[in-house]
Amino acid sequence: MVIGFHASHEQVHPRILLDAVRRAEEVGFGAAMCSDHFAPWSERQGESGFAWSWLGAALQATDLSFGVVNAPGQRYHPAILAQAIATLSAMYEGRFWVALGSGEAMNEHITGDPWPRKPLRNQRLLESVEVIRALLRGEVVNHDGLVTVDRAKVWTLPQTQPQLLAAAVTPETAGWAAQWADGLATVAQPHEQLRKVIDAYREHGGQGKLVVQVHVSWAPTNDEALAIAYDQWRTNGFGGEIAWELETVAAFDEAAKHVRPEDMSGVLSSSDPGVHAEAIRAYLDLGFDDVYVHHVGKEQDPFLDVYGEKVLGAL
Repeated sequence: MVIGFHASHEQVHPRILLDAVRRAEEVGFGAAMCSDHFAPWSERQGESGFAWSWLGAALQATDLSFGVVNAPGQRYHPAILAQAIATLSAMYEGRFWVALGSGEAMNEHITGDPWPRKPLRNQRLLESVEVIRALLRGEVVNHDGLVTVDRAKVWTLPQTQPQLLAAAVTPETAGWAAQWADGLATVAQPHEQLRKVIDAYREHGGQGKLVVQVHVSWAPTNDEALAIAYDQWRTNGFGGEIAWELETVAAFDEAAKHVRPEDMSGVLSSSDPGVHAEAIRAYLDLGFDDVYVHHVGKEQDPFLDVYGEKVLGAL
């Protein structure tokens, strides 16, 4: 059982986020992970530090293991990504993993390349994973397809192969990813939907650990907690394909004008530490090995203090 801290680059300046992850280790979180965005989800979030620069500092500053969610194939060429994964894994053996997904238009459109349909995005992801794995084995790689690689070789390699998880939200993607993934990373949803995601992954032969990112909001009162969630995370509650297709911060803010505070069920908002502990335990009971907790407020210290004093110990 791992209870980890999620570091949100879209919301917190990287220098402050580094302090927060140090504090998370001090209060008892056992691991950490971070987002990898080019842009925040809203103007109110207002940050977007480069995850890979920050990860080197965070791994050096703590003894925690770290993961990151990444989309290879457009913003990141898979050979460059393989080199980045290999370097961090060689410097911090056994402490780094990556969850690979098909991406979101808001981050990938910056290259000017067309945003592919989902089947093509999945095929591009699979080609990228195959390239990354070959490079991490030390092979010279040539590849012609949705990604192109010419005589690439990564020279600095870790002793242990880092885990490449699949980032999946739907049962369909989870079942498809089972063919290549070392584990599954997903986000909090209604439990019946998460059960379908887990079952699809396992029934198609998926191996390895199950990871879930859980969005929470803690404040001294329930009303304050909900207000934080609504202010910071209402651009993240859209269903269907909207989140993967919108391209700009302005578009997300425009779409979020229709979101009401009572629509914020995707964020656990409560002032009661017992409610938080019970909710996290329920994800463990579902079968998840790692639960990464993301406090959606920009201010992390009060959340970290309460979790350290009253939540982590209860788990």
